[in-house]
Amino acid sequence: MNPSTAGSLAEPTYLNHETTVRSWLLTRDHKRIGVMFLVLVISALLLGGVFAMLLRIELLTPGPTIMGPMTYNRVFTLHGVTMVWLFMIPAIPSAFGNFVLPLMLGAKEVAFPRLNLASVYIYAAGAALTVFGMVWSGADTGWTFYTPYSTTSPTAVTPILLGVFIIGFSTIITGLNFITTTHTLRAPGMHWSRIPLFVWAIYGTSVIQVVATPVLAMVLVLVALERVAGVGIFDPTRGGDPVLFQHMFWFYSHPAVYIMVLPAMGVITEVVCAFSRKNIFGYRMIAASTFGIAFVGFFSWGHHMFVSGQSTFGSGIFGVLSMLVAIFTAIKIFNWVATMYGGAIDLKVPLLYVLGFIFLLTFGGMTGVAVATTSLDVHWHDTYFIVAHFHYIMVGSVLMAFLAALHYWWPKMFGRLFPERWASVAACTIIFGFIVTFLPQFLLGNMGMPRRYYQYPSEMQWLNVLSTAGASLLAFGFGLIGLYLVWSLRYGKVSPANPWGSRGYEWFSASPPGPHNFREPPRFEREVHDYTVSEAPHVF
Repeated sequence: MNPSTAGSLAEPTYLNHETTVRSWLLTRDHKRIGVMFLVLVISALLLGGVFAMLLRIELLTPGPTIMGPMTYNRVFTLHGVTMVWLFMIPAIPSAFGNFVLPLMLGAKEVAFPRLNLASVYIYAAGAALTVFGMVWSGADTGWTFYTPYSTTSPTAVTPILLGVFIIGFSTIITGLNFITTTHTLRAPGMHWSRIPLFVWAIYGTSVIQVVATPVLAMVLVLVALERVAGVGIFDPTRGGDPVLFQHMFWFYSHPAVYIMVLPAMGVITEVVCAFSRKNIFGYRMIAASTFGIAFVGFFSWGHHMFVSGQSTFGSGIFGVLSMLVAIFTAIKIFNWVATMYGGAIDLKVPLLYVLGFIFLLTFGGMTGVAVATTSLDVHWHDTYFIVAHFHYIMVGSVLMAFLAALHYWWPKMFGRLFPERWASVAACTIIFGFIVTFLPQFLLGNMGMPRRYYQYPSEMQWLNVLSTAGASLLAFGFGLIGLYLVWSLRYGKVSPANPWGSRGYEWFSASPPGPHNFREPPRFEREVHDYTVSEAPHVF
């Protein structure tokens, strides 16, 4: 056992210095709050995954398989609501951001610890209300709640709207906390040019969260008011305008794509450096492109509305702005590949997920440029091509980065190692399963299969069967991950303080960290991920 390991075992950690249930429920420790968020978002992922498998089983045959058409409508709505609002938006910022951002900045805590604890309970309350709506009678509107159908649907849309509305407050609080923490709690030596790129990604995401989320809250309240009080805002039979809903909804929900993807890109940058044993290529370009994506993201919502009746000139402008996102994204991809080029590649499990991420983001990004072209989008609009594009970009990117982060920071969070061989099998299964699931859906969409449809022509069945086979592989891979990670909590090898030999600042602390992160304030006297320095990171 090396000295750093012995030290980390002898010292109390955030996990064992207090062990009562009360100490967890009332904690203001950002690390425990990160773990609480991790448990909640993984629960949401499991629930959304069950709904996804039910959908894929139903689509095994052209006609009815295991459910009726109305049940199908509710299941795909609940799958989308769960995955988008309960998992993908909060997953990386709230779980991993809470855990590692203060460590990366050399801080003992976030700026507002009590508000941080409140954000967990607000999220839990919103999620509980959303699940209550699902159990009560579900909703059949899709996760976008398009009007005027969502204002008249007899299903339990209102509690789900209010649940998502409440979750928005948790998102805003978390964003404010991260922005303030980054500005005020940086350790000595932590200049703006030394801030880790994961923190830059969380910072940019937080700006979007704080600026855009109130617009979503407003539109959800208006839909709820229209359902409950009958005011005519979006329903044309009452003098409302359904296109107004689309403008307001997508003004938030398109930047929300980057609330999901930007933190994922931050994770990828950290993992690429750690397992290439190399300084990041183009630190300033990656940081600048983060804010380029965040800025342009606010001006490209109209590409969701090419067929809504907006002018040809307006559609052209929104198309060009959408394509600008691809340029900023390409800058990041180029810099990740350039970082790996010539590096001492260590192909561990987190890097496997990075490779999956880069493939899915590049492939999905190219289809994104295609659907930002108005003539092509009219052909593919509301078909399975859009479903496949959406899943490659958003779901694939977030899942790959979430799993990369989970495996990269697992020893930091729990002080245990997972079995590398089983983890490699699971990673390959999930990457292959994801491709097999969604690649056929590009073909289905190009053949004209509409999204959200319960039945389809028999000649499309083999592609749907292939897609369901891929989904089964995904389910197997996630089940395997759950088994070995739970096993590792009790039986896994005790991790050294820095099992990957990373030069990231968060590894300056013990694994798992102590209750106050550091015994003395750390000084960051070198650049983050500086592999030109021979010594290993210190453990405070």
